[in-house]
Amino acid sequence: MRPTRPSMQELIRQRRRAGFVGRSDERAAFRANFDLPPEDERHRFLFHVHGNAGVGKTFLVRELEQIARERGALTAYVDESAGSVPEAMAAISRQLSGQGARFKELDRLLAAHRERRHEAEAALAALDPEPDGPSAVTATAVRVGLAGLGLLPGAGPFVGAVDAGQLAQGADRLRAGLSARFRNQEDVQIVLSPERVLTPVLLNELAEAADTAPWLVLFLDTYERTGPFLDGWLHDLMATERYGTLPATTMVVTAGQRPFGTARWGGFADFMTELPLGPFTEAEARDLLAGEGVVDEPVVAEVLRLTAGLPVLVSTLARTRPGDPGGVGDPSADAVERFLKWERDPVRRSVALACALPRRLDADVFRVVVDCPDDQLDALYGWLRGLPFVDERGARAQYHDVVRTPMLRLQRSRSPRGWTERHGRLAETFARWRQEAEEGLEPAEFRQEERWRELRLAESYHFLCATPRAALPTALEDFVTSCGHGDDTARRWARLLTEAGEDTDADAVRAWGRDLSEALAEGGIAEALRLLLSRARTDEPWRARAHAARGEALSRDGDNERALQEYDHALDLDPGLVRALRAKAVTLSQVRGDHRSALGLYDRVVALEPDNPWNIILRGEFHRLLRHSEEALRDLSEGIRLDPTSAFARASRGATRERLGRLDAALADFDRALELKPDYAWALGRRARVWRGLGDHTRQLADLDHALTLWPDWGWGHCERGDALRVAGRDTEALAAYDQALAVDPDYASAHASRGASLLNLGRHEEALASLDRALELNPDYPWAREQREAVLEAS
Repeated sequence: MRPTRPSMQELIRQRRRAGFVGRSDERAAFRANFDLPPEDERHRFLFHVHGNAGVGKTFLVRELEQIARERGALTAYVDESAGSVPEAMAAISRQLSGQGARFKELDRLLAAHRERRHEAEAALAALDPEPDGPSAVTATAVRVGLAGLGLLPGAGPFVGAVDAGQLAQGADRLRAGLSARFRNQEDVQIVLSPERVLTPVLLNELAEAADTAPWLVLFLDTYERTGPFLDGWLHDLMATERYGTLPATTMVVTAGQRPFGTARWGGFADFMTELPLGPFTEAEARDLLAGEGVVDEPVVAEVLRLTAGLPVLVSTLARTRPGDPGGVGDPSADAVERFLKWERDPVRRSVALACALPRRLDADVFRVVVDCPDDQLDALYGWLRGLPFVDERGARAQYHDVVRTPMLRLQRSRSPRGWTERHGRLAETFARWRQEAEEGLEPAEFRQEERWRELRLAESYHFLCATPRAALPTALEDFVTSCGHGDDTARRWARLLTEAGEDTDADAVRAWGRDLSEALAEGGIAEALRLLLSRARTDEPWRARAHAARGEALSRDGDNERALQEYDHALDLDPGLVRALRAKAVTLSQVRGDHRSALGLYDRVVALEPDNPWNIILRGEFHRLLRHSEEALRDLSEGIRLDPTSAFARASRGATRERLGRLDAALADFDRALELKPDYAWALGRRARVWRGLGDHTRQLADLDHALTLWPDWGWGHCERGDALRVAGRDTEALAAYDQALAVDPDYASAHASRGASLLNLGRHEEALASLDRALELNPDYPWAREQREAVLEAS
């Protein structure tokens, strides 16, 4: 007997499968399901593959079908070639019969359904004929009758155009006409309600087929097209017993562009697995290219850039086997055609393309982009938001990247002038909206408003796309400004440069975005600004601000000495840059304790910005730190007059008054500061000193306890609390408070000295001497610690 040779189709299938790459997790999950019996809670009865056009859904479904067959399953595949539930059942019957199953009764009924349907259409068309052919009213009744009974493929828009009464009237006329024509009620039902007649028979014959194989697997592809008529039927089939029961060894795999609808299938979540697909990873794309012999790195890099990992495009270009980067054709037109293949209306197709230009859409942006009559805008916008590759992000819509990228590339290559004009118009629109958002705000407040930031980002993006060379300097200046508002804001601007560079294919813009993003990831704002400054021309107007922003970033990272160098660079370039003067003053005061130099710098700040209350308040604080009490009171009182809501100014003035012994006035200041800011730990700790001066030790401890719950790592607060406990004769508790202060700052001289005093009170002289020696080692000019040490020696 001659050995059976595989067919040509089988050989082709084997070769394609040998080259299949990627989707290993999805295949593994599906394969593992066959190892779990249906009774196992981990077994899944439904798998739903979903993702945008071109991500390889159909290819994966075919691979899953082959896996099922390897496990001995009977399989059937249905796609958009089936236009109704009966046609889907016919496809299932035909394919399972080809694998040895018997669907004799279902095939008989399907044949009867097709025959009776043709008769029904002819019968209805003949109802109430007019002498010169069917009237418009009769024709409408025919179509409405068919549509109302689900017998008119693609009738959805038509049904929406007639009212419910007309629909019901047409359906009633059809029923009456069919009952008069057909011999029995079964013939009427097989036309009027084919699912009711056919589905129980399908289930019976599926049960018989299940006896001959370990598994039955049904594959329903292009579900975005077949779902409108299959989804309700499939739900009834799997989640109810309306038509009977499915064999437990049945699995269903659906594949479409959208996730499964939770409204209908939400209760089925524990019995199904979602398999979302995105573009290939770089490794998967490289594997596919290598399998086709495309391994030259410049060629591979160009394919990766043009396809964004979209499997259908990677595969298309791989099969052309380009020998050099110039031979890699742009697949954008093919990709766009695939995304819009179901849409034939040229207006809608042009709208879908145009709306890819903005990064995000709302109704206002849509009206700027789309050129059509006003009465069509709402309907078109609703249609656009329903497209499978358009995601809802709150009140806005956003294209999926794998769809948007080729749409942008197609428009840029087809009409460079049109590309520039459309992006320029969008940039001007966003600029106008940004200016409107600035009304009623001070310039310093602009970037605090999220709406303003979004508009500025959109404006810059479209200017970069329209005129990359001209817009780049302004975008880099905006990046410098963004660095003063934190890492997240800086990353948004770097990402914007990257996106604009990619979308408009501008190498300089793309390189800046990439390099700044990498610098931010490696070393934060300080490293990004170092990079920017190293490449900047000497006449860039933003260099001084960049140095100041870099100094602030270094200071936040604890590198205060280098921060001071950056402030000096900034002031060399712009001696009147208030931002650098202010930051240098604060750093000198806090890090070096050089309050006097800080005060000198703040004199310059106040001279440059005399109406800024914060400048006057901070100068008052430097006076307080230098014990210039009257000058401090003058500045702080003026700051409070200009800004009565400043809790900082109130608390600082309260501390100044407490030092001068003006306890009632100090208490009033602290009370007001805490009204303005109830969780102000520093004000609570300083008010505790007022209570101590007034002899109210209970309130003193209460304020300190409250302050330390708000600021547990406040060494000064723990030391103050220890002093309060020590004065109250509670030295053991005081020691615990001092130990907490020293845990925060081991070199806190005052805490060591006070700890020595409590140890003296407890008679632990040796330990007391050690603590006081440490205090004097840290601060040799500490009279109180020296007095306590002498007291220990006398008591020993």
